[in-house]
Amino acid sequence: MITTLSIKNYALIDDIRVDFNKGLTIITGETGAGKSILLGALALVLGKRADLSSVKNSSKKCIIEAEFALDGYNLQSVFDENDLDYESHTIIRREILPNGKSRAFVNDTPVMLQQLQALGPHLVDIHSQHETLTLSSETFQLEVIDALANTSEELQKYSQKLEQYKALSEELSALKNTQENATKELDYNTFLYNELKEIELEKINQQELEETYETLSNTEEIQESLSKIVQLLSEEQIGSLTTLKEARIALGKLRPFSSEFESLWNRLNSVVIELEDILETAEDSAATIEADPEKLTLINEKLQALYKLQHKHTVGSVDELKVIETDLEQKIEMTLHLEGRIKTTAEALAVCKMATSQLGQAIHVKRKEAIPVLKEKLESFLSELGLPNARFKFELTSAENFRKNGTDSLELLFTANKGLPFGLLKKVASGGELSRIMLAVKAVLTKYKKLPTIIFDEIDTGVSGEIAHKMATILSGMSQSMQLFSITHLPQIAAKGEHHIKVYKEDQDAITVTRLKTLDEEERILEIAQMIGGIKVTDSALAHAKELLN
Repeated sequence: MITTLSIKNYALIDDIRVDFNKGLTIITGETGAGKSILLGALALVLGKRADLSSVKNSSKKCIIEAEFALDGYNLQSVFDENDLDYESHTIIRREILPNGKSRAFVNDTPVMLQQLQALGPHLVDIHSQHETLTLSSETFQLEVIDALANTSEELQKYSQKLEQYKALSEELSALKNTQENATKELDYNTFLYNELKEIELEKINQQELEETYETLSNTEEIQESLSKIVQLLSEEQIGSLTTLKEARIALGKLRPFSSEFESLWNRLNSVVIELEDILETAEDSAATIEADPEKLTLINEKLQALYKLQHKHTVGSVDELKVIETDLEQKIEMTLHLEGRIKTTAEALAVCKMATSQLGQAIHVKRKEAIPVLKEKLESFLSELGLPNARFKFELTSAENFRKNGTDSLELLFTANKGLPFGLLKKVASGGELSRIMLAVKAVLTKYKKLPTIIFDEIDTGVSGEIAHKMATILSGMSQSMQLFSITHLPQIAAKGEHHIKVYKEDQDAITVTRLKTLDEEERILEIAQMIGGIKVTDSALAHAKELLN
């Protein structure tokens, strides 16, 4: 419930603060006194778009602040869904700056306007005779039925299953699209993979192959060079090794004479040993290297196939080809496994669809059972409100397609008079009838669910006499379990209030301002007497006012 409203620099209001209580609060005042200004300010707090023209002094900012007591309203989830900080004592503030920009705060935390708009309907429901479009909403009509049918648990389970159904449907669709694209690529990927698999990349050492190929391609030249090396190193008379050995013997004779000769001998000895090793290796190589045309052909074919694959895949090494081979293998496996995943997902979707459908049907059955009860209560209230022949017809049908709030579609038909055919509510009901229907709906709902604060803005237009008394009694009854405001011109309704606020204009210096005043008992008698008889209050009007209040 709203506990306090503070308004600064808005329309004709300079600076006011008013406290509110539980029960029925009456708001009265002459036409043009500023009752609509009060509602406009509250609408801004609830998320209405700001308009700089509504600011009283455009050189100063306008501030509107409302405080709410939320214990018992179970709004934690609403705050969480809209990323708002929940507090049992919540303060909402709107500011309109001189530059025309506006800001919004919930518990001193800046918020987006969309967040306020989502939260607002859970806090205050402003209803006037000209704002009855909600009654024509199928969603609202089903919510009214659900309140009586007590389908909250089923609807919660249905909502969860519906989300699961949507997720599985999207997953299955994505898998089928992937399969379609992957199947087109499967043959080509398989061909590429087989090419790489056939060459046996894991057994290839490219550097070794290339060296062997070069050796086998130049066998004759290599043999000639090795033979010459052996000859030059080993011939007894002119061979380098023979000569160096003789030099080593001669130098060995000088070793005892000087450490320098010892060093020279060691160096020459190392050369001799190295050349002996070179000679041995050259002789071994000359003995083992021989022409092998068949092997050369095989190696050439292997290398050409390898070079072709490297060129095709624009890489330069065997390791890079191995990576591509692994990637192709994974793609092929994924494509082949898709069929199994599609089958599993389709089966899960079918199970989920069945469960969702069963929950939808359970909701449908409960709604069917609640409709006669709702119909009887609404018609009873409308009879009290001067529409004794008003009748409703609820055409509830269940379909296979899943909707946000079940599988049902609803057409609410109405007739206000005997002998007239039923028609869609939004087409056949007048403005006055819609207002009374809305009041009847709200009166029924108060018995079944916790409603937000309701403000009825002149819902009693066109009503008088006994019907006004009945309307006042209904409003009073509703206010026993909720906070209710009624902006009214009828003394019968004004007298039923537990609290009474008067809105009036007052000249202040050279300007006119709107004021609010919470009336005490004597002031209430006078106000209601003026509503009965006009500005000049008579004794009979005062007596009638007292009678109404008592």
